Amino acid sequence: MSERASDIRSIPIAAITILNPRSRNKRVFQELVTSIANLGLKKPITVSRRTDGSGYDLICGQGRLEAFVALGQAEIPAIVAEVTEEDCFVMSLVENLARRQHSPLELVREIGALKERGYSTAEIARKTDFSVEYIWCICFLLENGEERLINAVERGVIPHTIAMEIAKAGDADVQGALAEAYENKALPGNQLLAIRRIIEQRKISGKAGHSGSRGGGARVRVTADSLVRAYRKETDRQKLLVKKAALAQSRLLFVVNGLRRLLADEHFVTLLRAEAMHTLPRPLAERLGVAGA
Repeated sequence: MSERASDIRSIPIAAITILNPRSRNKRVFQELVTSIANLGLKKPITVSRRTDGSGYDLICGQGRLEAFVALGQAEIPAIVAEVTEEDCFVMSLVENLARRQHSPLELVREIGALKERGYSTAEIARKTDFSVEYIWCICFLLENGEERLINAVERGVIPHTIAMEIAKAGDADVQGALAEAYENKALPGNQLLAIRRIIEQRKISGKAGHSGSRGGGARVRVTADSLVRAYRKETDRQKLLVKKAALAQSRLLFVVNGLRRLLADEHFVTLLRAEAMHTLPRPLAERLGVAGA
């Protein structure tokens, strides 16, 4: 994207169009108006001249422009950059994203605006200086997330990575339940695999039919409490599985050590031969390191 800036010139405010208008904090805006009124404009705005000569598009400086309007000014100092309308739009979005304090709502909307204009995830990441993974997550949520989930990300209640895992559930009830469980701190956010496992369990139970219902397979609404119970049940099941595995391992170790001692006894080996017991199960033979499995 080529950009050539000319000297600062005075531009009629009425001829300037704001491509990406955004709301601002009233207190901060009033401080800006007071500063300009007392000290003057420290930095000119940046605009782009439209190709049809009908006016200018604002690239950056919406706050300064609106402050001049509030002060009753008809013109404002501006740098005129020679860029295309498409580049002007992108530059304006990037300028908004580059601000130190931007709300999650603005972030989501502006990344979505770039996506709608046909930019790829990699292109958006390059233009906005965010990671490709982050941009992909935001676009995924915009395409697949339900309203409550998007709102939670916008409010900063749920991180985008957690929200993406929740959005993979597809079902709006499951999404809402997972979002509620996370917001209530009932599900740990650092265990994404556990959340994904709950989601998959819900999908499987949904495909298994409605064998437990009498009303012709009436669908039971998924709630945050039910997901938490499922999570805890799965956690207890896995803990029990680990205990059983540890018990089986200790018993196997006992058997192997016992057999090793017995096989070291020549009288016991002679007895086995007399009873025509010449072989061992392969797993035991491999653990004992003897032939004849």
